[in-house]
Amino acid sequence: MGDAQRVMDRSNELAAISADPDHLVRVHLTPEHKAANELVASWMEEAGLSTWQDAAGNQCGRLEGREPDLPALLLGSHIDTVPDAGRYDGMLGVLLAIEVVARLRDRASELPFAIEVVAFSDEEGTRFGNALMGSRALSGQWDDEWWDLRDEDGISLAEAFVDFGLDPARLPGAFRRPEQFVGYLEAHIEQGPWLEDADRALGVVTSIAGARRFEFTMIGKAGHAGGSPYDRRRDALVGASELVVEIERISKERHVIGTVGKLEVLPGGVNVIPGRVDFSLDLRAEFDDDRDEALRAIREAAKEIAARRRLEFHAEEMYRADAVMCDLDLRSAVEAGIRATGDAEPMAMWSRAGHDGMAVVAVAPIAMLFIRCKGGVSHHPDESVTKADVAVALDAYEAAVLELAKQR
Repeated sequence: MGDAQRVMDRSNELAAISADPDHLVRVHLTPEHKAANELVASWMEEAGLSTWQDAAGNQCGRLEGREPDLPALLLGSHIDTVPDAGRYDGMLGVLLAIEVVARLRDRASELPFAIEVVAFSDEEGTRFGNALMGSRALSGQWDDEWWDLRDEDGISLAEAFVDFGLDPARLPGAFRRPEQFVGYLEAHIEQGPWLEDADRALGVVTSIAGARRFEFTMIGKAGHAGGSPYDRRRDALVGASELVVEIERISKERHVIGTVGKLEVLPGGVNVIPGRVDFSLDLRAEFDDDRDEALRAIREAAKEIAARRRLEFHAEEMYRADAVMCDLDLRSAVEAGIRATGDAEPMAMWSRAGHDGMAVVAVAPIAMLFIRCKGGVSHHPDESVTKADVAVALDAYEAAVLELAKQR
């Protein structure tokens, strides 16, 4: 259990690096990000990895295999957080990867590949509103339009790079090529209740959900609450509320996940009929076709509601990441790793949450190992895993890497 205890202790140490002393907040290209990279780099070096920070701010490390310059098996996750985060989302995967390398470093001369570990800089998209920027940089999927993104203080992404000590012109130095990797494995808390409900410590991921995010606007006409008869009202909030209920109905009916997480009512007076409502939609599903069919139904519902209530409806897509299937060979290695811990029939599941593998798949096949989390709680200070489950995850992760070595 000593290795697992070290992972638990390091999770606490990493969680102490926060912009807010009372809540865990660590976002892209901040002093907290820099401090976290430095701490993670020290642990990588202790495990036997040579380390560098790439041109996108990802913290990287490498252990050579039986000969120099072999393609690498990439292990990792992210170290940025949402506001008021828990201490295991992303971070646990990085720490498990480092610990696996520490276990294998004396056997590196037997490995038919190098091992690299990456702590991605920006998976959540908290600061600039665009998720997966760290892994999209590594996989060469950078969009130069992102340089103009601004945080809530008006600082552009390009300015933040410079403030962090990075040169935007050198960003292509972070790009990697498919021939540099044999695959990508990520361990992550499940962020759902299915493992706990099944009384399983670990699961193997079959695919990562495809997600699309939108900003919706419903426009009516503001007016005095007392002086406007119902038959003359164009209440944007009533129309938006009706659509929110329809989103839930359509999502349940079509077995997708639709969430309205943000809603702003304007002008916002207690005695004023709402003239405008801005609200969000996060729509995800195991398969893109199911997600997109649900979106079409939601758009039709919005059109009907707006026409009936004499409102205007507008939608702007802010983010899209299509579903990703996990590689069958890598999946089989993860399953073998789980079996090595005594679980004869590994539980397979699709990930309802997005992960860095959705970007990394552009340069490497991917697979994921899920770890049970209490109550399925994530993106919240109540995130919780047990030391016993971490110990089992370490054994399974190490066994999965060795299985891949045997396959090759």
